[in-house]
Amino acid sequence: MLLERLLIDFTCESPDIDESHKENEKIHDLVLRLAMEKTMQVARNHSTGLIIGSDQAAECENQILGKPEHYEDAKSQLGKMSGKSVDFYTGLYVYNIDTKLSEQDVVKYTVTFRELSEQEIDDYLFKEKPFHCAGSFKSEELGISLVKKMQGDDPNALIGLPLISLCEMLRNQGISLP
Repeated sequence: MLLERLLIDFTCESPDIDESHKENEKIHDLVLRLAMEKTMQVARNHSTGLIIGSDQAAECENQILGKPEHYEDAKSQLGKMSGKSVDFYTGLYVYNIDTKLSEQDVVKYTVTFRELSEQEIDDYLFKEKPFHCAGSFKSEELGISLVKKMQGDDPNALIGLPLISLCEMLRNQGISLP
């Protein structure tokens, strides 16, 4: 992975934060807040280094879709997204503990789903189990079979970490790429 090659001391931590969205919070603000909260939670456990956090949510017909809590939530999300274009927003937050400088970005990626039968949704959920993914969707595996079209500047954002923005932020932090 790119980050493992870039950073000598690379660790992956999943901070335990409340990922629910606040009343009247726009999706852009939600994913940025969650990325920042995750980053700063991890930063509390370190005295030096560069901390990278990200989070993602989907928006379908002005409704925010986060990570489903269980099978029925996932089935409902995929049913809503069937035949529609869905915007996935990924918030990215980078914090340099040493300099106290931070950078942030939100990257949007649009997925148009084909019309999905109830059986296709059930089969996908049974095989993939995408219950920790925004909108119950993982493009990097079997989820690609649910898609009609994808549009955006960075397909990595859809997977959960917008690498194009991250590379720019790393360069801004003095990390030479490639």
